Order: sequence, then C-alpha cells, then structure tokens
Amino acid sequence: MTQPYQIPATTHLGEVSLRISNLERSIEFYTQVVGLKLLERRDSVATFTVDGQYSLLRLEEIPNAVTMPERSSAGLYHFAILLPDRKSLGLALRNLAASGIEIGQGDHLVSEALYISDPDLNGIEIYADRPRDTWQRDADNNYIMGTDPVDVQGLFDLSANETWEGLPVGTVIGHVHFHVRSLEESRRFYHGVLGFDIVGNFANMSALFISAGGYHHHIGLNIWAGSGAPVNPSDATGIEYFTIVYSSEAERNQAVVQLREAGATLTQQNDVWLTVDPQQIHIRLTVEN
Repeated sequence: MTQPYQIPATTHLGEVSLRISNLERSIEFYTQVVGLKLLERRDSVATFTVDGQYSLLRLEEIPNAVTMPERSSAGLYHFAILLPDRKSLGLALRNLAASGIEIGQGDHLVSEALYISDPDLNGIEIYADRPRDTWQRDADNNYIMGTDPVDVQGLFDLSANETWEGLPVGTVIGHVHFHVRSLEESRRFYHGVLGFDIVGNFANMSALFISAGGYHHHIGLNIWAGSGAPVNPSDATGIEYFTIVYSSEAERNQAVVQLREAGATLTQQNDVWLTVDPQQIHIRLTVEN
C-alpha cells in the first residue's frame, strides 16, 4: 500500500503578502510599531525585512480598497511573526505599549504571543516559542495548548535596560492562521494534498492546526467566521499570498506533482510555482536560497 505523501520536515514558511489601502500609513505602522525595516518600495508595493536581504512581508496598496469587518469572510485571521527569544518579545512588547496600540495576549504553553491589528484590520501575532522539549501532546497526539495570561511583568523585567532597535535578525514568519469555509475541505487540501501533518485537531474550538517537522503549527484553520463563510473579496484588504519554502528543488517538485494529481490550480512564474487554497488564498512554492 502506498504511503500518503508527507511534507518534508524541513519545510517552513516565507514571505507573506497583504493587500492594504494606504501604503504610506502602513509603512509607518510596520516600521515604527511592528519593528520591521523597509527593504524596497516601488510604486504601490513595499517589502520589509529584518536582515536587509530577505523580505518577510510584502504590502500592496490596491485602489479603492474595501476593509471587511472582522470575522466576516474566509481569509486571514492573522499572520505570525516568530521572534528568536523571549527577551526579544519583551522588547517588542515595550515598543507596542509605547505606541498606544491595543494589544491582545495569550500564553499558549508552547509559545507566548502578543496580538495586534494593522490599520486595515489585518491580524498580526508577534510571538516567541518555548523550548520544543517542553511541548506536550495529549492521548490523541494533539499538542496541548492553552490561552493563559502572558507573564507581562516577566517580559518587561527580562527586557529592562535593553534598547529597542526593531525586530532582530533571526525573526521569521512562524505561521499563518485562516478563517476557512470548511475544516474538512481545508483538511483535504493542506493535509491530503500538500501533506502537512495534523498536530492539533481541536474540534471543541472548531479549529485545526497543521505543520511540518513536528512544529506546533505552521498553518491554523478555523471556522470562526462561520461555516461556508464567503471568500474575502479580491478588492478587499487581506492576504494575497503566503510562501511555503522547501529545502530542495526535488522536494518542491514532489509537492507540485501532488497538486497536479489532485487537479489543483497551478501556474509557474520563473522559478516559483503558484497554487490557490479553497479560500482562493494564493500560495507560492519556493526553494530555500
């Protein structure tokens, strides 16, 4: 019997692209509040980095953009910026607090997270992982996660007397989390076709977490906008694409084969393959530089 395709353990996420309504406003927000550095700006598009070389975030201003109410359509819930350590999270918290922005927070046991929204209501999580050897699974092999209060004072104490210089080198896109039309439809695509492992089947929360290589999640899926929620319109702010990064051409090619055999939409632009998920979110399939 043929084994189901499983995504390679080294696979991770790369650049996320968002549609926004006002590029100047968003550049100020993502540099001053979030702490990314502007990498390049051309006309209506800007890219952002932490190391001056690789883009983590791309923003595109679209004409007459509509901003949809939160939890009203299938699309972005949040994208998540993973910091390299807890002290970096403390410094990020200090900067967010100084900006006066509304901050949500949650201790998820596997990680500590801060939640904000950009000026177009695109959700952002800024988080740091706890050591992987402390993560625990339940009897069904789901990661045990919680929503406890974050030790805010501990983060402030850890980052005391440190200077904020923006998000540090080593910061990456940790995961993306989507409102979806159907968990089963999304499970078939992300698990059945792209081969992500199920690491959190949280039926009580109407959510499904999937990952590569035993991570607590690279993609979160939920139906909190309602089962069968309409797809986020293409003229609305929200996510345009996210990027799956494979460690070799052979591994990426196998993913392309899986998508082709499943009848998924596939196009090629230079050395990047593109597909779309059931919410019409575009996915770039790339190879590690």
